[in-house]
Amino acid sequence: MSDDSGSHVYREQDPGDSDADNARVSIAKRPEDEQYAAAPSGLPGSGRTRKVRRFWSGRRVPAALSAAVILGLAGLFLYDIASVRADRKAMSWRVTLAHQLATRHLDDVWIILGAAVAAALGLWLLVLALTPGERAVLPMARSGTAGVRAGIDRHAAELVLRDRAMEVPGVRSARIDVSRRKVKARATSHFRELEAVRGDLTTALGEAVRQLGLARPPQLSIHLQRSEKKG
Repeated sequence: MSDDSGSHVYREQDPGDSDADNARVSIAKRPEDEQYAAAPSGLPGSGRTRKVRRFWSGRRVPAALSAAVILGLAGLFLYDIASVRADRKAMSWRVTLAHQLATRHLDDVWIILGAAVAAALGLWLLVLALTPGERAVLPMARSGTAGVRAGIDRHAAELVLRDRAMEVPGVRSARIDVSRRKVKARATSHFRELEAVRGDLTTALGEAVRQLGLARPPQLSIHLQRSEKKG
């Protein structure tokens, strides 16, 4: 589902749900006892809101790769151990690996390299597990005791703000970059005084950002310059 401005709503993904249930256009309700953020009433950065949790990514690709690697190694070792228990010869690679681990010292280059790779992979997995991800989704404010948790796509927010900036008289071109903490607007003007255009642009973008209903109103930064004359 999308509105006229092209914005999308999201919901938190549940690993137990199907892909259809986790679709981009669906929404979800949170427990009633959770604290909801109050919608800002002023211009961006003018009010304080309660902390709102970001959307968490499903991390399906890293989880699937990790599970596949662990399952493959575990199955391979289990097969080899079962073969040895059945009075069969152990696989040559495991014999070589056991010999290398028993004879190489801890300061060996290959031991250090292998430990560094394992530590890097472990750190990467910890970062994925402890960070929410979904940086392209900006959480929106909620109200009421049974509020719906929603988010707006960052690119959609940029398009909405760019269109609003282009409606200001005197603005020839505009580029908007939206992050969780700041909205950067770069625009050029081909007529009217720059200060007058800057004032109207600040008012228009400030109201547009407020109407987005973000849980954490970002600071607004505007860079306006005169467009170059051709010829």
